[in-house]
Amino acid sequence: MGGRMAGAAGALADGLPGWVTLLRAPNPGPMTLDGTNTWVLRAGPDAPAVVVDPGPADEGHLAAIAAQGRIGCVLITHGHADHTEGAPRLRELLDGVPVLAADPAHTAGGEPLTGDTTFDLGLDLRLLPTPGHTADSVCLVAAHDAERVVLTGDTILGRGTTVVAHPDGHLGDYLSSLELLSAYRGIPALPGHGPALADCGVAADFYLAHRRARLDQVRAAVAAGATTAAEVVAVVYADVDRSLWWAAEWSVRAQLEHLGVEQP
Repeated sequence: MGGRMAGAAGALADGLPGWVTLLRAPNPGPMTLDGTNTWVLRAGPDAPAVVVDPGPADEGHLAAIAAQGRIGCVLITHGHADHTEGAPRLRELLDGVPVLAADPAHTAGGEPLTGDTTFDLGLDLRLLPTPGHTADSVCLVAAHDAERVVLTGDTILGRGTTVVAHPDGHLGDYLSSLELLSAYRGIPALPGHGPALADCGVAADFYLAHRRARLDQVRAAVAAGATTAAEVVAVVYADVDRSLWWAAEWSVRAQLEHLGVEQP
């Protein structure tokens, strides 16, 4: 579930590594941008693929994933429906391939993902717990043929900024996750929505600066007399389409909690 700003958080990637395929789900919208990105990673023609975020329960999209050839497992970056809704049906189409997520509720046929999870799929694949957007958000660092990518889910988007989905999401955790991702300099970011970015570290820096600026704006709004999340949204997000204020209110509640401001 994505963001509101129109611009990218850095330069776009020139292209994708040959072992990465993007299948974009047909669910565009204000919160999903162009649609949910399903990423397919495969070390070679005879290796089993890894599918990251199957997306919505759209039969055409799920059939396109299943048509990619042998798939070893399906991984989930976080539990929002635009990333997970299609997972049960995709598992049927793939004859019971494991679906693994940090949240047991979205895990089937295996153990939930942790920082110690290992994979035997021909890729160097490492999981990074990155809570904040949601409590169960993870990113994945994948390497093959001397190339690396970071699959960022909704922690970093290809365009705009993401929502901290309070109360499940937590701003302090999110800032820590962005600081972690800022270390991945010069490595492309493959987001859950929007285009691939050339540099995960640069994008993380952009997000950190944006969040800190928003916190300053929220502090100022509270100092000026705003007492509820809705009142803060009306001041800080005045330039945002009102149809998205409900989502902005999630982030504001997370910001107020981070600042220690009591909320009604």
